[in-house]
Amino acid sequence: MGISTKEISEVIKERLKDFDASLVAADVGRIVAVGDGIAQIYGLQNAMAGELLEFPHETYGLALNLEEDQVRSVILGDFGHLHEGDEVRTTGRLLEVPVGDELLGRIVNPLGIPLDDKGPIKTSKTLPVERIAPGVITRKRVDSPVQTGIKAIDAMIPIGRGQRELIIGDRFTGKTTVLLDTIINQKGKDLFCIYVAIGQNAASIARVAATLEENGAMDYTIIVAAAASDPASLQYIAPYAGCAMGEYFLEKGQEALCCYDDLTKQAWAYRELSLNLRRPPGREAYPGDVFYLHSRLLERAAKMSDTHGKGSLTALPVIETQANDVSAFIPTNVISITDGQIYLQSDLFNAGQRPALNVGISVSRVGGDAQTKAMRQVAGKLRLDLAQYRELAAFAQFASDLDTQTRNQLERGARLTELLKQDKYQPVPLAAQVAVLYAGTQGHVDKVPVARIREWEAGFVRFLKGERQGVLEAIDKQKALDDNLFARLNAAISTFNHQFGIEGYQDQADPAGHTAAMEPEAKEPEAKKSPAKKTQAKKAT
Repeated sequence: MGISTKEISEVIKERLKDFDASLVAADVGRIVAVGDGIAQIYGLQNAMAGELLEFPHETYGLALNLEEDQVRSVILGDFGHLHEGDEVRTTGRLLEVPVGDELLGRIVNPLGIPLDDKGPIKTSKTLPVERIAPGVITRKRVDSPVQTGIKAIDAMIPIGRGQRELIIGDRFTGKTTVLLDTIINQKGKDLFCIYVAIGQNAASIARVAATLEENGAMDYTIIVAAAASDPASLQYIAPYAGCAMGEYFLEKGQEALCCYDDLTKQAWAYRELSLNLRRPPGREAYPGDVFYLHSRLLERAAKMSDTHGKGSLTALPVIETQANDVSAFIPTNVISITDGQIYLQSDLFNAGQRPALNVGISVSRVGGDAQTKAMRQVAGKLRLDLAQYRELAAFAQFASDLDTQTRNQLERGARLTELLKQDKYQPVPLAAQVAVLYAGTQGHVDKVPVARIREWEAGFVRFLKGERQGVLEAIDKQKALDDNLFARLNAAISTFNHQFGIEGYQDQADPAGHTAAMEPEAKEPEAKKSPAKKTQAKKAT
């Protein structure tokens, strides 16, 4: 007996009545091979580049290689439980991470999973880790500073909000300390901080968290941790995840700072993934798109215009060099992407200069636009003077006799160098920096022994806070020095120098309130005078 077309159509209609398209929307494939964090998948004809793939046991991966007969995916996390033949599904979405104020004070991995045993993070908002950077039209020029609290940086290589400033140097030259000082100095200010640790051991990340906790900085900080023991895939996406968390504040019209410590290890992780994905190697075995790896991250730092929320995202990437070689592949790449670099030199670090800042090669392409007027007024020639001092000091090692001008320049440079030293995790407020640097650049500490410069600085700041109340507050409020403030500073310096017991100190204020330190006659130190000379001095007095 034949089947009529009417009966066939009725059966089809019945079957289609309860059909749910969402149940079969996912493209399904099978694992062909898995190893080294890479899965080869047969099928998934509709997979997108960068799409999130779902593996068994709540494991996810990123589709990076779309080949003719298969897809190669990077597995995000442990892959030991995955086997040949396991089913893989597309998700139709890109990789996202949770964002929000709820993440402040927390330590999370690059997927937003908490690592600090403080319970789950209650936020429902997510942002994709990969986003297109804001366009030129939506931005505005960098015009406000990120105060690091480090005298040498705030005075000579200022960092602006929305800038990308590279911190570069060998291992153990204080790069992480610069980041932590900057984060600690934001206490009580309006800048949210994201510290991204890439490829560090877990003990180092724990020390960073403990340091920020001790200084009360975790209240406004998120730590994104991709430890050295984590898979290369997590180290690869960690900076993008941290950037997405910073963009949440940017979109709200607030200000954020992202510290990437460090991008060298991200490049190593990306090279490992690329070689395992069978992508062709190039210079130093890096893939051809390693420049794009860092440029698409750092271009997302921006200062938004007034019509686009006024927010800002500042980037402080770190790059590690080998034997001070800034001309290597990755350092030159990131130098060309950023708006300047802070170069920390191991020779200076070993000589006791902390921070070990090489002012000759360090530069900020934003410059004075990222400084307050008060700092510009007192630190205008500081960078040039220090660079000249370093050159003169190297030359003077071989000179037996120096003229008076060269000797004076060396003496001034030695004291300015000592004045710029500071201990780690002790950022200096802007007003105190301005007062101290004014005294140094105007010659008021030229008669202070070099060994006592740090003592003089600490005593002078205490003197201003205790006996000259209002001077630091006025500098902090006005952000500029007028004739009245110049006069008050000169009077405070003169009084303190006499209290400090500087022999031969004289000062003279010019009509504008600036000072020019007089050159007093050279005197023998009191301790070295003979009894006869001491008696003559008493009679003369």
